[in-house]
Amino acid sequence: MKVIYTILIMILVLFVITFSLENTIPIKLKYYDFIYVEWPTYMLLFISCLIGVVFMGCMGIVERFRLSRTIAHLNKTIRDLRREVRNYDEAKTADDDKKSEEPF
Repeated sequence: MKVIYTILIMILVLFVITFSLENTIPIKLKYYDFIYVEWPTYMLLFISCLIGVVFMGCMGIVERFRLSRTIAHLNKTIRDLRREVRNYDEAKTADDDKKSEEPF
């Protein structure tokens, strides 16, 4: 499995290098008078991908916290229901004991 993983990483690195070498044409970005940059095409694409990865990572963290909170709530509900069933069984057993002690 490590060999396959290593081969895939090498192919990805090769793709990144060749893509960078083929797309060096500078692109001008201008936003009114606030931003004016001139970057190569590959840099803009890589930065866009990086921003996407970071954003999705943050969304994943938020989702994990939300699911953890839901799991904790559900575990509490399960504990409460088990306690209720146990109390019901104890009450039913006590009623059965009282009925067996009473003469007919």
